[in-house]
Amino acid sequence: MIARVAGYDDRPWLAAYPPGVPADLDFPAEPLTRLLDDAASAFPSTVAISAMGNRITYRQLKDSVDRFAGGLADRGVGPMSRVAVILPNCPQHVVAFFAVLRLGAVVVHCNPLATADELSAQLTDSGAVAVVCLDRVVPTILAIRSVTDVTTIVTTSLADALTPVARARLELPLPKTRSRKARLLAAVPADPAVREYREVLRRGKPTRQAAVNAGQDVAVLQYTGGTTGEPRAAMLSHANLVANSYQMRLWLPDAMPGREVTLGVLPLFHVYGLTLCMLMTVLLAGRLVLVPRFDLDAVFEAIDFERPTLFPGVPPIYHALLDSPKVRRHDLKSIRACISGAMKLPADIQERFERTTGGRLVEGYGMTETSPATHCVPLTDERRPGSVGVPLPGTEARIVDPQDAGIVMPVGQPGELAVKGPQVFLGYWQRDARPVPPTVDGWWLTGDIATMDDDGWFTVVDRKKDLIVAGGFNISPTEVEEVVQAIPGVTDCCVVGLPDRYRGETVKVYVVAPAGDVTDNDVLAACTEKLTAYKVPKFVEFRDELPRTAVGKALRRQLIAEELAAKDASS
Repeated sequence: MIARVAGYDDRPWLAAYPPGVPADLDFPAEPLTRLLDDAASAFPSTVAISAMGNRITYRQLKDSVDRFAGGLADRGVGPMSRVAVILPNCPQHVVAFFAVLRLGAVVVHCNPLATADELSAQLTDSGAVAVVCLDRVVPTILAIRSVTDVTTIVTTSLADALTPVARARLELPLPKTRSRKARLLAAVPADPAVREYREVLRRGKPTRQAAVNAGQDVAVLQYTGGTTGEPRAAMLSHANLVANSYQMRLWLPDAMPGREVTLGVLPLFHVYGLTLCMLMTVLLAGRLVLVPRFDLDAVFEAIDFERPTLFPGVPPIYHALLDSPKVRRHDLKSIRACISGAMKLPADIQERFERTTGGRLVEGYGMTETSPATHCVPLTDERRPGSVGVPLPGTEARIVDPQDAGIVMPVGQPGELAVKGPQVFLGYWQRDARPVPPTVDGWWLTGDIATMDDDGWFTVVDRKKDLIVAGGFNISPTEVEEVVQAIPGVTDCCVVGLPDRYRGETVKVYVVAPAGDVTDNDVLAACTEKLTAYKVPKFVEFRDELPRTAVGKALRRQLIAEELAAKDASS
């Protein structure tokens, strides 16, 4: 049991709150779809989504959501059904997300670049009965369907995001048109289980909101490496995600409903992009500018034409923009506020970006299990290098003994970061058993080692577990090791995350293959086949043996220390 103690209970961080940001709020316990319904009611003609030259108003978005929900209901989707959404950033993603929730069903978010093995594991574990996916993913789903509960596959393409006129132009017999059509469309195998997105949307009858217990009903199953490194699905309730959307919106007291424009480069299938880009923008009745994948030309074009005011991201995105020689040809002055997450924000990137835009770029902190944000640096002139800022409105935070969560550490002393608030998840999904609540008296133990100073600012100094964070994504070393270990000739291996200034960490694998008949290419080819691209190691090193503890555990920290020592010696 975590005691209440002086130094934390008086919430010293409140002094850092910008004017207009409340300490607490009675967060509404309502379905996530209420955010969309309210926006469509108050701002029906305001553009909700801009993507690929197409603009969709809030009235149109709500109508599509209601009709697509009706189409899914016709295919057997109902309350608590799990529906996998496997899409990049496109309007269909937003429609499918809210349509599933309209039925009281659960969104299972999956990466459209995931491998067959990864998708098979997630679809089987979640018990998904339907899939809404990109056309290029359909062959994979069909190949693994026999081991899942999937009965319906709704397929869409990036071409479906175009205006009717732009889609018609794809049929013109021109080389340039054929090339673009090949990029936007993929052949879909004929199968009775497969339905086209536009057909489901056209035939669906508008459906009203199903009854939802916002505090107890799961809205999203979000797969994460968790604090143990084992991929599991965090159960995020409607109330969790509504609360975190409000918390981040409160952190922007100058944001104007119906006026803000968010540049949506972060993937919506990741909880960071889901909440910071999509949900907060809908709460603001703002315009969400969707970029299907991070491409510098596409991002610069979106900035030129859409004039975004909000730009959530990760350090590598800001770094790439600043280092591009094209940045001088584009005006970034419309950008007022950027929240950076997933990894440490280098001070030089922050300073350069703020000089270039005239806006504010600050670091936030959170994890999938907290929907995701718990802390953020205030959007003021105050800077404390290395700090992730202060707890968000309605959030409490403590530093506790890593070995005994009942012991609260003195202010200034390192320990495990514990947080408490309405954004803390319900637990990890277990298909065959009711999960045990993951908190201690409502406190979530993050697994991160941190400190809090006298003013209530928090700094994360280490991770309790070995989870790797590269490019903003959680990577389980064990998952990668299992793939490498299966390569014929490999007898041992160990995966670590090496510090990377702009990507957070870079994945490296140490391999023991005594016969000498395994090459770097063999390792990389196996990982590429079995793992999503961001999990594939960037470096491979062969060794005669690996350092281990007395009980046989690989000493990851020793390997990392050796790498850092070698780097220092060479510099």
